Amino acid sequence: MEPMFSPPLHRQRHQFVIDFVKRNKTKKVVDLGCSECSLLQKLKFHREIELLVGVDIRGAIVKKKMHGLAPVSTDYLQPSYDQLRVELYQGSVTQKDARLRGFDLVTSIELIEHLTLADVERFSEVVFGYMSPGAVIVSTPNSEFNPLLPGLSGFRHSDHKFEWTRAEFKSWALKVCLEYGYEVEFTGVGQAPPGQQERVGFCSQIGVFQRLGGSESCSMLFGDDAEDVFSYTLLYSVNYPSLHDNNILRRVLVSEVLYWAEKLKSRWMEERTGESQRQAEDGEECFGASERHMEMGEKQTAACGSEVKTPVEQWDRGVPGQQEGEEQQVFWRNGLGRQESCRSRRCVSVPLAVLWSCCPKVNALSGSLSNLRHFLMDDPKVRLSQDGSAVLLNVQEQDAEEEEDHDVVEDSGYAEASRCSHSAEPEEDWEANV
Repeated sequence: MEPMFSPPLHRQRHQFVIDFVKRNKTKKVVDLGCSECSLLQKLKFHREIELLVGVDIRGAIVKKKMHGLAPVSTDYLQPSYDQLRVELYQGSVTQKDARLRGFDLVTSIELIEHLTLADVERFSEVVFGYMSPGAVIVSTPNSEFNPLLPGLSGFRHSDHKFEWTRAEFKSWALKVCLEYGYEVEFTGVGQAPPGQQERVGFCSQIGVFQRLGGSESCSMLFGDDAEDVFSYTLLYSVNYPSLHDNNILRRVLVSEVLYWAEKLKSRWMEERTGESQRQAEDGEECFGASERHMEMGEKQTAACGSEVKTPVEQWDRGVPGQQEGEEQQVFWRNGLGRQESCRSRRCVSVPLAVLWSCCPKVNALSGSLSNLRHFLMDDPKVRLSQDGSAVLLNVQEQDAEEEEDHDVVEDSGYAEASRCSHSAEPEEDWEANV
């Protein structure tokens, strides 16, 4: 039998919630009757949400699916600026729990029809009275649509206690609004065949409730006399990696700095090698490059592409007064604040100002040049110049006579750095057949 709805009805209900979240920039969402967490698994990708909570009375079902809400490897490799915490609870929607108060949105998708009418009253009191969210989305089967469903006799699911007509759903919803201070808009998903929509309505009817009075009304409800009840059992909780965590921010920033510093150094050396070859053909020796490139470094520009010569400086012949054959010492501060030296005959310096102005991600992560310097000074993976104004990188020698310098590069950890790139609800028996 061909499916009656495309996309399937349960996907249309989930998409309705997702569209609401995107329009309203909802930050705190709880899904009542989350079941296998299918709606939560879709909502976790919408990073306007900061707190995502699921509740279901059947803890065993939640435990089977809860690890699908865990962060994946890309969340750690490329953490978001946004924060996200996920919590899953075992508990009944007819019981109060203070941890679910003050949310922006509560969803109840195909849940209420599984409750007895007495429990529906308690549900109304808990959700609209005690939890008092900014908005509530309730979906439930529309019994007027049932005659159009092929092969259906009785309720759509064996566990349903009732299935309301549109008038019955409207009566309940308006009573809730009157008692708890909400307004409601009626809509739905799953359209009827052409010409029958007005007569039977949507297959799943939806009420979108908005609390009257906004945030001021909410603050009045949560006074010092608020009842603190903790009746739910926490099954799972996780914080997604975020750049709001300074440790994660430092790790990502250091990785970006080392990547771009190595890239700029490599591009500069390729150009310098080509220049040296041209000079050798003319019989000239390639010395004195240090002063020329240091002067260029003072003329930094925000353009990284065509002005490749400007980002780096190099020392390869020592300092004034140094005897011939002696090694030059270039100093930096290590992570403990102690002064160490690079005894390589050739050291490349990449000014932080150039990295900050040329590389958008470094700029965005650090926020300012002083912040960039602060983060790098405390990290043992980064070697800074004595005044903290530049990143120092050893130049890897290719010939056997410079093997010692090669070992320094490998030990420093830059070989590794240079390779871095930056890169719910209960299902109806009827729906299973269509």
